[in-house]
Amino acid sequence: MPPHGPAITTPPTDCDAVVVGSGATGGVAAMTLAEAGLEVVVVEAGPALAPQQAFGGEPRNTWRRLTHLLMGQQRRQAYHPGYWKTNPELFVDERKHPYSTPSDQPFLWTRGRHVGGRSLTWGGITLRLSDRELRAADWDGYGRNWPLRHRDLAPHYTWLEQFLAVRGQRDGLGVLPDGCYRQASPLTAAEQHMRRALAWHRPQDQLIPSRGFALEPNGDGRNPWPRRTSQGAALARAMATGRCRLLSGAAVSHVAMGKGGHQAEGVVYRTGSPPQDRLLRSRLVVFCASTIESLRILLHSGPDHRTPGLPDPAGLTGRGLMDHVSVARFFHLPGVAVGEAMAPLSGAESFFIPHNGSHNTAAAGAGGAPLRGYGLWGGAQRLGVPAPLRRVGPGAIGFLVGHGEVLSHPDNRVQLDLTRHDHCGLPVPLICCRWRSAEQALLRSMERHMAQVVRVSGGVMTSLPELVRMPGLAGLVRSVEERHRHGAPPGYYIHEVGGAPMGTSPQESLLDPWNRHWHCPNLLVTDGACWVSSGWQSPTLTAMALTRRACQAAAQDLAHHYH
Repeated sequence: MPPHGPAITTPPTDCDAVVVGSGATGGVAAMTLAEAGLEVVVVEAGPALAPQQAFGGEPRNTWRRLTHLLMGQQRRQAYHPGYWKTNPELFVDERKHPYSTPSDQPFLWTRGRHVGGRSLTWGGITLRLSDRELRAADWDGYGRNWPLRHRDLAPHYTWLEQFLAVRGQRDGLGVLPDGCYRQASPLTAAEQHMRRALAWHRPQDQLIPSRGFALEPNGDGRNPWPRRTSQGAALARAMATGRCRLLSGAAVSHVAMGKGGHQAEGVVYRTGSPPQDRLLRSRLVVFCASTIESLRILLHSGPDHRTPGLPDPAGLTGRGLMDHVSVARFFHLPGVAVGEAMAPLSGAESFFIPHNGSHNTAAAGAGGAPLRGYGLWGGAQRLGVPAPLRRVGPGAIGFLVGHGEVLSHPDNRVQLDLTRHDHCGLPVPLICCRWRSAEQALLRSMERHMAQVVRVSGGVMTSLPELVRMPGLAGLVRSVEERHRHGAPPGYYIHEVGGAPMGTSPQESLLDPWNRHWHCPNLLVTDGACWVSSGWQSPTLTAMALTRRACQAAAQDLAHHYH
């Protein structure tokens, strides 16, 4: 447990804790605090939806998608494949919620502004970080280590894996710690063929079943929401305590600071039409609004905009934004798994080939920066293409997606654009982020690796329009593939992290090892903003584990001060 900070003194409060955001981490924060006996209010900027409203159905989702695109509502978010398989109502209207980028630094920010947030569109992959990621600076000297190790997160990882019924298997890989799983989803015949080929020709490549959630369109009868969603798991459990209430349609503007300027009094949020500011007082504030949104609120709370403002004497807020650098390829395995049934594709129903992060250091190029780890996620015999639409002969069609660790750089950052405002009148984020020599070298390494995997498996790598007839869409798909051939732009992989890092001193970090703001100890930031380095693994499970750890400690700290 963390050392107890200064005594917390606040005026009469509306609740014990405010949780900003209701997605994957917000649900865990609310559950952890409410089950510890605290009165919790979850503040969500968007509306509460019924399951049918949230997920919709075909063909209505397709018509909505086309209508939204024609009206310019989701032109940036439509670049991500996930947009095309879900209800477009789960993505924000970009006209009401704009953001800014430099003209030469595109950033694709995908957002869900509703109760449950992006947990409703989450792919459901759940991977642990290893000490190789958490202590990366010890390996290559770049940046800083996290102020914790895998052993500090392990009990929270395990609890969440059991609670969420994660599927997977224990593979004994040093670069990808094993967890506590239900039985892994089976590999397809084509994936088993690939695993055998790799074991024979490239034994350093271990193809393993993915770890995460299986395809689950509906709840289990007791709860209509899927387990992967906040409403289907942690948020539902928080609400069941009777000590948690949900405040939707409330966009948080800033942290309200006490007169001394070193304790949060609560949050100010905007609601109604026209929007009006209201103060919600609390003893504890927990930011779980998603990385960029949390950074926007922190920046809008600072002394440049408030008196008293949230201190940040080192000017660290917003600096060090990261995403995963990614590249995708499709392939055909002629004559493999002919006649076999198609299998579903999900976070558990797919495979991974983790890379150990050992690179030729010269590959980083002139920049001299180190290269970190990456993983290849993929599936074969899971893309159900009807025979009339196939352009290739018998055999399995598959894909590989490489996603790798991006180095933290202070010039990759979030600021406020005071010249533009959203529909609530709040300043929008200005996102500056670009790939540098290390990321470009990592992309080349992933491309080579994917080509080797397909080659030894007896396959042919090609574009999606060459595999599948796509009436009316082939031109668009070719354009996107060509644009992303050597790597998608930042934000595309929807794994943005960093900007309010944890650390061991206020000179190098914004948060202490327990996610408390160094200059405001009753303010926690536990979503992706708190990350020190990005790792290569999907971040959601780790963000949930960090949230549970920090909120358990904060609840004990509050109990010590108030009882």
